[in-house]
Amino acid sequence: MNYPAPDTFRKPNKIPLRQSAFLLDVHTHSIASGHYTSDTVTDMARFAASRGIKLLGISEHGPALPHACTLSYFRGLSHAPSVRMGIRILYGAEVNILDASGSLDLPEDIRGKLDYCIAGIHSPCFGAPHSADYTDVYIRAMVNPHIHIIAHPDDAKYPVDYRRLTEAAMDCHVLLEINNASLSPDGYRGAAKENDRAILETCKKYRYPVLLSSDSHGHSDIGNFKYALDLVRETAFPAELILNTSAERFLRFL
Repeated sequence: MNYPAPDTFRKPNKIPLRQSAFLLDVHTHSIASGHYTSDTVTDMARFAASRGIKLLGISEHGPALPHACTLSYFRGLSHAPSVRMGIRILYGAEVNILDASGSLDLPEDIRGKLDYCIAGIHSPCFGAPHSADYTDVYIRAMVNPHIHIIAHPDDAKYPVDYRRLTEAAMDCHVLLEINNASLSPDGYRGAAKENDRAILETCKKYRYPVLLSSDSHGHSDIGNFKYALDLVRETAFPAELILNTSAERFLRFL
């Protein structure tokens, strides 16, 4: 296996483990995703700037999720402004993994024109848990071109082998996210804390970076990594392996 581990991820540094150290959030949703919020991208950019965020990623849900964006929406993102309210904006998608073969609901030609793509399992698109090996499902999705991040791989409904998943992520140059919404008291993904702990411990062993994500629907939780940060501290996860501390390092990873 080929484990990409640039020097910048090998050398310990003194990044303080506090909320203000995190300068980017790329798993967020506006009104275009069709649920939970009336906030526009401009609303979200304004709030992100007020919180000291330097890079905001808008990752609307793919078209297989009910009431989400159409293909034409994603095609039009190439014309959207890359700077709003003085901060850098990336336009991506949270594409849906549709079946055990790892097929996705956004065609490759559209994915290739976005700034980044997150892939995740959502029960309205994938269906109820069954006998599939979900580690293999995620891996089959990862090998699709232009997939950069796996969304909430902590979902207890879809159990995986985190050692094998991390090794595959390293081979595919894909990030595993630590999803703050999963870890919140209102989270609905089951034993997410133990699963995220396993992700952090495995990535720490391999010296492979992770990404903290708010999964904010609307502006209110943009840049909120409270529960993820608590777990990072509990596991003594190295600060230099958290890509949220530098927009430059995250963009270089992409």
